[in-house]
Amino acid sequence: MAKLTVAQAKPGGLSRQVEDYLAHCRAAGLSPKTIRHAYGYPLRSVFLPWCAEHEVERISELNNRVLDRFVADLLEHGGRRGQLSKHTAWTYAKATKRFLAWAKEEGEEVEGQVKLPRLPRRLVETLEREEIQRLADAAQSERDSLIVRVLADSGIRVGELVRLRREDLIERERSQFLKVLGKGDRQRLVPVAPILYRRLVRYAERQRPTDTNSDRLFLSRRRSRSSGDYEPLTESGVQQLVRDLAERAGIKKRVHPHLFRHSAATHMLRRGMNPLLVAQVLGHTSLAMIQSVYSHLTDLDAHAALIAALREDA
Repeated sequence: MAKLTVAQAKPGGLSRQVEDYLAHCRAAGLSPKTIRHAYGYPLRSVFLPWCAEHEVERISELNNRVLDRFVADLLEHGGRRGQLSKHTAWTYAKATKRFLAWAKEEGEEVEGQVKLPRLPRRLVETLEREEIQRLADAAQSERDSLIVRVLADSGIRVGELVRLRREDLIERERSQFLKVLGKGDRQRLVPVAPILYRRLVRYAERQRPTDTNSDRLFLSRRRSRSSGDYEPLTESGVQQLVRDLAERAGIKKRVHPHLFRHSAATHMLRRGMNPLLVAQVLGHTSLAMIQSVYSHLTDLDAHAALIAALREDA
């Protein structure tokens, strides 16, 4: 595909309709990061340039044959930055599919439907509980150890972790929760074990810096040179932290914050937790993500379940 700029990619009313759709996403409360990466880039920088190159000027021209060529070009030739993985091509096609679904709901004449490419099945890598303990043991401060335990035991996102405040530690009827602000500014209560909750409260009251203007629970270790204050820990700061802990603990896997989330969900499901409750804890609005991402449990656990059943029959 020719590498067109966004400025060149203005076929008829398509670019205006894309911008209207992105405005709809913003009005729906999707995070700026999600809009920018999951919808904005695929539509503005991949889909619109392709339409300009192939002289597709109106949404009504996007029939099945045209859309099949678009997806085929994603798979065979890639995008503006070159060859794409199948998963990336799937993501771009999915963004286009959602845009067209929105346009149809708005009364536009949409004839075609995007066929999503079939993806190779990919196993989700996780951390074993013993590896998580090694990471926590490698921490050089209570703050760092708590970050490992919260990510690994609750499954919250790194963005949710860095936004935690002291008042987000909640106890109700002898049950302990973290109140997190998730995607789309949706709040939810995530249960935590009593021992972890007590550690968090103790850290907030005794070890977290008090002479600061920030209300965040996890702060930087040192004062900022520019502001002179303890600034909130950032997502990139947590990413670097867990990489350093993995190196110190001798773990060869690529350790990143989202790996803890996969590990927590896998642990919950293997312990027999209802998938609906797992989705609720993780902040998913449906079971679709659980079914697609954690289908690896079928292969990993079927053998153990079968052996257990045979032993019972013996």
